[in-house]
Amino acid sequence: MALPNFTQRYEAGDTWLAGCSARPDLVRAAWDTEVLAPIPSGAHWLAAEAKSGPGYYSVQRIPAEKRGPILADPEGDRLWWLVPLTAVEELADIGQLVVRPAGWFLRCPPSGWHIEGRMWLSRPDGSGRLTDPAVLAAAFGPGGYRLPAEATP
Repeated sequence: MALPNFTQRYEAGDTWLAGCSARPDLVRAAWDTEVLAPIPSGAHWLAAEAKSGPGYYSVQRIPAEKRGPILADPEGDRLWWLVPLTAVEELADIGQLVVRPAGWFLRCPPSGWHIEGRMWLSRPDGSGRLTDPAVLAAAFGPGGYRLPAEATP
């Protein structure tokens, strides 16, 4: 069985991400010229922003299957989690996170490439899966994320 080529491997995530914009064609045009594409929050997701230090630590505290897309900008010292539109209240008390409002533009590379130093730590996969705000809040807390009691043997 042949493995899909690089473009096919990431196409579903790129299609979903570009589709989060009112102008997917402009998103694709930006990526074709190796420029970050500004994608507005608010229609499909919000962006929860953290400084890189506590952010990277928190990423490690969330199991891979519980992570939605996470964008990193090491030079800018920032990470962004794509979270549901309902996340504002659930994350309001997490001092290390700022939930950007609807209409805020997140400058994104395509899911399989690094552009201008930005890269996806957890790539969009085309499913629309986002990081659950409760899981993200727990990852920033003192105990980290834990499986629910009913999930432990």
